[in-house]
Amino acid sequence: MLPRIRRAFERSLETITLALMASLVLVVVVGVVFRKAGTSLVWYDEVASILLAWLTYYGAALAALKRSHIGFPKLIETVSPKLRRVLTLLRDVGVIGFFALTAWAGWRVLLVLEGSYLVSLPWAPSRLTQSVIPLGAALFIAAELLKAVEISTPPASPRGGVERP
Repeated sequence: MLPRIRRAFERSLETITLALMASLVLVVVVGVVFRKAGTSLVWYDEVASILLAWLTYYGAALAALKRSHIGFPKLIETVSPKLRRVLTLLRDVGVIGFFALTAWAGWRVLLVLEGSYLVSLPWAPSRLTQSVIPLGAALFIAAELLKAVEISTPPASPRGGVERP
């Protein structure tokens, strides 16, 4: 069951990240074309920076799920297995704690932004654009927890039982 949840979560993050990347490319190309034509788009800079922030948060959650974000794998590989478990646990607690704090602060930001809108697109609420902070942090935490459970769960044996090291 856990592998299916992880796969679905990974596919969702990949789809969202790919859509954000394609959207950012499209917005940048359209912005450049209009600027070269002498008629700059009013909303280009603001929308491109928002898409880049969204891409960063969703991409970071995807990287966390794949354990591809910044770390010190060579340092961890040099220590004993027992110390490796302790360091990995400390790292996980630190990362999850940081992103829990980020989610809380992001939520507080959303409360402050009540009633404000983008400058270049006055119909777009700032809360929508900034919702990526607590949402992205929550996705990163979910990715870390899924990966931690996956790593700590012994693999199933071909006969249906659990292999013991």
